[in-house]
Amino acid sequence: MAHSSSIFAYQKGVEPAILALSDGTVFRGRSIGATGHSTAEIVFNTSMAGYQEILTDPGYTQQIITLTYPHIGNSGINSEDGESDKAHAAGLVIRSCPEQYSNFRAEQSLPDYLKANGIVAISDVDTRKLARILRDGGAQAACILVGDDEAKAIELAKAYAGLEGQDLVKTVTCQALKQWSQTSWQLGQGYGELSDATYHVVAYDFGVKSSLLRLLADRKCRVTVVPANTSAADVLALNPDGVFLSNGPGDPAACDYAIDNTKQLLEQRVPLFAIGLGYQILALATGAKTFKMKLGNHGVNHPVKDLASGRVHITTQNHNYAVDADSLEATVKPSHVSLFDGSLQGIKLTDRPAFGFQGHPVATTAPNDEVMLFDQFINLMADK
Repeated sequence: MAHSSSIFAYQKGVEPAILALSDGTVFRGRSIGATGHSTAEIVFNTSMAGYQEILTDPGYTQQIITLTYPHIGNSGINSEDGESDKAHAAGLVIRSCPEQYSNFRAEQSLPDYLKANGIVAISDVDTRKLARILRDGGAQAACILVGDDEAKAIELAKAYAGLEGQDLVKTVTCQALKQWSQTSWQLGQGYGELSDATYHVVAYDFGVKSSLLRLLADRKCRVTVVPANTSAADVLALNPDGVFLSNGPGDPAACDYAIDNTKQLLEQRVPLFAIGLGYQILALATGAKTFKMKLGNHGVNHPVKDLASGRVHITTQNHNYAVDADSLEATVKPSHVSLFDGSLQGIKLTDRPAFGFQGHPVATTAPNDEVMLFDQFINLMADK
């Protein structure tokens, strides 16, 4: 059993916490979130900012997030920057949380937010060592336990079944059709409202981030958001100009209903744009295969090359599965590749008006190179 010495000196009134990995490694720190314990797959994210967007991204369902930037919580939490209506992360691991936060939009501290949303979290962890363990050995199960029961934390971590074969989309998708018309936030104005729409887009909610819907509304798209299991026939009955397949969590191969519906939409030649998990579902609908990555890609500094132009985009990534480039049919062409690990990052169909991309933009905390893909979607609908 491997141990990491604590970098936290226990203080009176501070509750201890343990992070245990399934390989037996233990880190000791202090609790900054809810009481109890949480078990999930642990990953690390290289973002320096945007922790609120990360915690509320449905794509992080059943994942404990390690943030490698040492100071997390400096700017507090506000009620506007969430990517969904609640926190989805299974837990949070950080090096240091400041006692005070400072931002003119802040309404709450990070620890208060974590406690209010039931997120178990640990600070005072050597996240550099933890990131090296995950980088070298790959993502693994972990448990954050508030208290001092090391044996129980290790036992819980070892018992976690993992993400493979799990359809997590059903746990995060909306339960009924809804309309979306909110546009992106601007300083001094807040969020806007779409007034005159040019296009109608039906968006499948596989765990969609709000910022992606706003990017569509920014481009004069009236968006109808539908549950993940909505039939292709029901989508076509809404008479959309295009269909958007959103990001989301879990194993894409487990979403057989989504794959089947995408096949039917492709047959009808509906303009189709897919992001994140939606991109993987699009690939599976064309006959390609996906696989679980050793580590996954999580962060905001991932370079991705556009194969057509040669341009390198700095992108936001959050995925544990990848599309197997060797499994693509002749009518499906690679469009983007990662310069970090060479994994396939985008596809374009040559016989259908459809394309997909692995990364997905976030509101204002990361590079926005990827937003031009939304313009390509608009052009696809205009051509149709």
